Amino acid sequence: MDRRGMEDFFAGLGEKRFRAHQIMKWVYHRHVTDFDEMTDLGKALRAKLKGHAEIVPPKVIFEKPSIDGTHKWLLGMDGANAIEAVFIPDKGRGTLCVSSQVGCGLNCQFCSTATQGFNRNLSVAEIIGQVWVAARHLGNVPHRERKLTNVVMMGMGEPLLNFDNVVTAMSIMRDDLGFGLANKRVTLSTAGLVPMIDRLGEESDVSLAVSLHAPTDELRTELVPLNKKYPIAELMESCVRYVRRKPRSSITFEYTMMKGVNDQPQQARALARLMHAFDNAAQMKDAAKVNLIPFNPFPGTRFERSEELDIRAFQKILLDEGVLTMVRRTRGDDIDAACGQLKGQVVDRTRRQADFKKKLQGEGNPDVAA
Repeated sequence: MDRRGMEDFFAGLGEKRFRAHQIMKWVYHRHVTDFDEMTDLGKALRAKLKGHAEIVPPKVIFEKPSIDGTHKWLLGMDGANAIEAVFIPDKGRGTLCVSSQVGCGLNCQFCSTATQGFNRNLSVAEIIGQVWVAARHLGNVPHRERKLTNVVMMGMGEPLLNFDNVVTAMSIMRDDLGFGLANKRVTLSTAGLVPMIDRLGEESDVSLAVSLHAPTDELRTELVPLNKKYPIAELMESCVRYVRRKPRSSITFEYTMMKGVNDQPQQARALARLMHAFDNAAQMKDAAKVNLIPFNPFPGTRFERSEELDIRAFQKILLDEGVLTMVRRTRGDDIDAACGQLKGQVVDRTRRQADFKKKLQGEGNPDVAA
């Protein structure tokens, strides 16, 4: 429950609404889940709470640190389902990558998560629970010892296909009684569900990242099948509307660099033209930022990472054209925690996981069980 939900819950118990604020501080600031340890609550209220509620964090199946400081958790959800969350420390910041679904309903061709198929949406508790597990591990204290400074909804799943639960969870992340993150430090990444981008602009105030990966419809449709339904022109128009609702904000366009696929100079120039058109439509300089992401390989993929020289040449073309462009440093690839590599345990409700395993077996991959 977010703050309002918690206040309504206590009102329903015949208690003052400020009790909700006390509980939220215990849970999110002190990482306490046992009502008996909440010492500023009376014994009668603690007994009442034990009869009406429970606080249950996700079960940590295993956790794994990387040599570069990245930390990955596999968290049990229900039955045989599990999801992954990843913490990436950097100079002056610590970013947690959070999942929104068990698996993913989309089928982006270069993403490892997509090969596992899809089971279901995560609940608000399962989403915010990932942040809680990481915050407790880090010893994070909102407004003081803040080791967790940013959250990105870039883990398993398409966040906008789980809209209500994701928006509620992000409100807890940003609430002073929750994790106290600034709006701009919570980022939602989408493959481009145009109607839901518009709805997000109306109902929430977070940073937006768009998985673009190609400057033309022909190539983007191959890489991101959702482009058939929402082609680039419609997607960019929705991004313009989002920026106009959020003055002084910008949108990050994510572009995964794949060797011989989307890393050629002519594609860089086409991307620069697309970004200029976006800035002009938004009537704002640097409304568009480009984040170049070196492709992170996984077993069975047909794609390869672009050469470093090609990535830097691509970036130079964009920079020379006046497009603000960064190259994302690959982190956590030694523990399969890099961008596009997250794979939990998915009881697949589609045929995608079985089809992918059959493909790997046909290729003689020794790491794939029948």
